[in-house]
Amino acid sequence: MSWRVHRRVLVLAAVLAALIAAPASAMTLVPPKPDVLLGVSDRGTTAEFNEFAALTGKHPALLQTFHPWGNSLNEAYERWRETATRPILAISTADDQTLAEVITPEQIALGAGDDYLLQLNTFFAGRGLPAYIRPLGEPNRCLNVWSAVNCDGSQKGGEYSTYWYKEAFRRISAIVRGGQTLEGLNATLAEIGLPPLNRTKGLNPESLPAAPVSIIWSPLPGGSPRVKGNFPGNYWPGSRWVDWVGTDFYSQYPVWEDLERFYAGKQWKGKPVAITEWAVSGEDEPRFVEQLISWTVKHPRVRMLVYYDGFGVGNQYDLNLYPRTTNTLRLKIRRASFLPYAEYNAGLFPPLPPKPKKK
Repeated sequence: MSWRVHRRVLVLAAVLAALIAAPASAMTLVPPKPDVLLGVSDRGTTAEFNEFAALTGKHPALLQTFHPWGNSLNEAYERWRETATRPILAISTADDQTLAEVITPEQIALGAGDDYLLQLNTFFAGRGLPAYIRPLGEPNRCLNVWSAVNCDGSQKGGEYSTYWYKEAFRRISAIVRGGQTLEGLNATLAEIGLPPLNRTKGLNPESLPAAPVSIIWSPLPGGSPRVKGNFPGNYWPGSRWVDWVGTDFYSQYPVWEDLERFYAGKQWKGKPVAITEWAVSGEDEPRFVEQLISWTVKHPRVRMLVYYDGFGVGNQYDLNLYPRTTNTLRLKIRRASFLPYAEYNAGLFPPLPPKPKKK
């Protein structure tokens, strides 16, 4: 065994031992006070990640990858590993090419997507890879297929009700976290009125390993549209199923009253808060950056700040378009409390083994 391989084995063993020895509360993966984890969205290449890091003058600790339901994590894992970041996996139920719906909230709640949830549990638990799982973000944004409302403000009802959203979220959380026997998991699901584990590709496992993941629930701070039944609290799945509360905040919609109200929400009082997406768009907005960084510093439960870097042709979120915004951001995040690395990140882990050659 080469020293490089031997070292990786030692590092992985140390990480696994530390995570196993850690108390249950450590799975929130919250940095020490007053630190805030910086992050950026994944644009598909390490080169684009490195460009963002160079622009801001600081390596992001987190890389948020947006994936449709059922997608393989292999390519994303290599980016997380090569960029030495801790993953945020944002899970959508819309195909990223066609935007067609893959699975409904009711179907998730009733077990139709359990194969994928077991895949996630196995992936993160088997590697001991700490990660944040962000399922079905922005549920109160009508353009998302898992939202309970139409854009005219009417309720979709049926399999898209807030009831089924909350039940789907709870099932995702229970299975991806793992750490229970099959009997214990099925009892947990039955307790919230849901059917037992439904693995279709083989037999159900006798137990699920505990995955070192932290679950983020992340509605918009207000609602889109702002109608009865479409505010954050309408989608709250309950404290038991949520490790972090998050929200998104963009320069086009700087409704600070909504952000303040979300932060102070009684239902999730005491939970760490993440700004799971923020960005400027359309024009240079250094003032917005100053305000958001100042707000973050003054609100001690905010422990994660993730820039949405956009993608594709005509990307309006690209910081290259906004030099004054970029310069302001560089200055504001120089303080040591804005962390460039998470203690345990994918950079500590070995690459995936090569795929076997087809004969």
